[in-house]
Amino acid sequence: MANIGAVITSIRNIMRNESGGGISGDAQRLEQLGWMLFLKIVDDKDKELELLRDDYRSVIPEKFQWRNWAADPEGITGDDLLRFINSYHKGDEGLFETLRNLFSTSNPKRANIIREVFESSNNYMKSGYGLRKVVNKINEIDFNSSRDKQVFGTIYESILVELRDAGNKGEYYTPRAITKLMTMMTDPKLGERVLDPASGTAGFLTEAIDHVRDNYVKTVEHERILQTSITGWEFKPVPFVLGLTNLILHEIEVPDYHYIDSLKVEYNSIGRKDQVEVILANPPFGASIADGVETNFPANYRCKESADLFVILMLQLLKPHGRCAIVLPDGSITGEGVKARIREKLLTDCNLHTIIRLPQSTFFPATVSTNLLFFEKGSKTKDIWYYEHKLPEGQKSYSKTKPIQFEEFEPLIRWWNNREENEQAWKVNVKDLKDWDLDIKNPHEIEEEFEFSRIELVEKIQSSQKTISNLLNDLVK
Repeated sequence: MANIGAVITSIRNIMRNESGGGISGDAQRLEQLGWMLFLKIVDDKDKELELLRDDYRSVIPEKFQWRNWAADPEGITGDDLLRFINSYHKGDEGLFETLRNLFSTSNPKRANIIREVFESSNNYMKSGYGLRKVVNKINEIDFNSSRDKQVFGTIYESILVELRDAGNKGEYYTPRAITKLMTMMTDPKLGERVLDPASGTAGFLTEAIDHVRDNYVKTVEHERILQTSITGWEFKPVPFVLGLTNLILHEIEVPDYHYIDSLKVEYNSIGRKDQVEVILANPPFGASIADGVETNFPANYRCKESADLFVILMLQLLKPHGRCAIVLPDGSITGEGVKARIREKLLTDCNLHTIIRLPQSTFFPATVSTNLLFFEKGSKTKDIWYYEHKLPEGQKSYSKTKPIQFEEFEPLIRWWNNREENEQAWKVNVKDLKDWDLDIKNPHEIEEEFEFSRIELVEKIQSSQKTISNLLNDLVK
C-alpha cells in the first residue's frame, strides 16, 4: 500500500531535479502532475466501469490507455517515450495530438472532457527518463482503492494549497472550512442543479456532492440524478484539470465541467433553461479581465472588476427562489458609481439575508478583508443579518500552519436558525443603508478610549520628540 505523501514528494523532487531543465517553477510542475494524474485516474475508473458494465469501453484508443504504455515499470522510456507523448515525427500521432482530437460516438461527453484537458495542458518534461520515473511513482497509487482515495484526498488538499501559493494569491483556493460552511448553510438538495461559474479546482462542487450524498441520496436512481446536477466553469488550465480530476475522484462519471471564460457567456442569451437553483462560488477579485468583456453586460453595470461582473452574471444565472452563497472582498460591498448600482440590483432582485464578515487573514497568504454573502432571488431585501467571525482566542492571524477550521463555526451554526443580536451578530434594515453600502461595522465593539487627557497626550508627544532628538544627536557625535 503506497505512502501517498511520500509518492507526491518524490514526484516533485524528480521534476525539480530534471536534467533536461524542462520544468520551470511550481506552476509548471503542478500542470505536469495534473494531466498525468488525470490520465491515470481516468484509466483506473475505466477499468472499474469495464468490470461493472459489460458494454462499457474506454473512449481512449487502446494504444494510449495508461495501462498499455505506462503501467509496466520497465516499459517505454527515454527518447521513445518523449516521441510517444509529443509526436515529434510527422504522421506519427503522439498521445497529446491524439487526445486533443479525441472523438467518440459511444460516449461523446467523456471524450469531450478528455479533449478539453489536453487542449489546455502541456508536457514540460524534456527527459524521457525523468518522465518514466514520474510515471512509475504515479503507478504506486491505486485510485480504485478506497484507502488510497481517502489518503489521496488529503494530499490533494496540499496540492491545492501549493497551487494557491504558486498562482495568483487566493484566486484558486478556498479553505475547505469555508466551502463546507457555505454549502451547509445553502443546503443544496437532490435534483437541484448546483453551479460554480468560477470553479477553480472544484472545491465547492465536491463539497456539494458530499452534502447531497450524505443527506439525500438513498437509492441508485438518486445517485443518477446527482450525477447530472453538478456544473462548473473554469478558464485557467491548471485548476481546470485539477478540478476535473477532483470531480472524477468524487465518483462523478462524466463531469459537467467546462473550460470556458464565464464572463464571456452571452448575458442576454441566458434563459430559464440555463438558470440553476444553487450557486456556490468564490469569484476571482482583483483579477484582469479580457479586453471588451464588460460590454457583454448591461451598460449600467459595466466595470473592470471581475468580482463585480460575476455578481451580475450570477444574478442572471439564478432561477427565481434560487439560492446563492458567494465570497466577496470589502471592495465589492462598498464604493460608489457602478459598484453601488450593482449592490442596488442585488438588494432589489434578491433577499440578501446574511453577511458573514471574516478576519483579514482567512485566505492566507492573501490579506484581503472578505465576506460571505447569502441571498435568495425573487424578493427584495428588508433586513440583513451580519455575523462577525473572530479568530480563535490567543491567535493573532490565520497562517499556513494555522488555517481556519470548520469547528470554529459551531457558534455561528447554532445562531443561524435562532437569530438574536449579540456581540458578534447585528441586524441592519436596508432603509438605513447609505448608497447601498454594505460595509457595516460591528456596532457592539467598544471603541478604545484614550487613557490620557489632551494635555497629557501633548506632553507625552513632546517628551518622545525630545528623546528622539537626543538619540539622533548621540548618533551624530
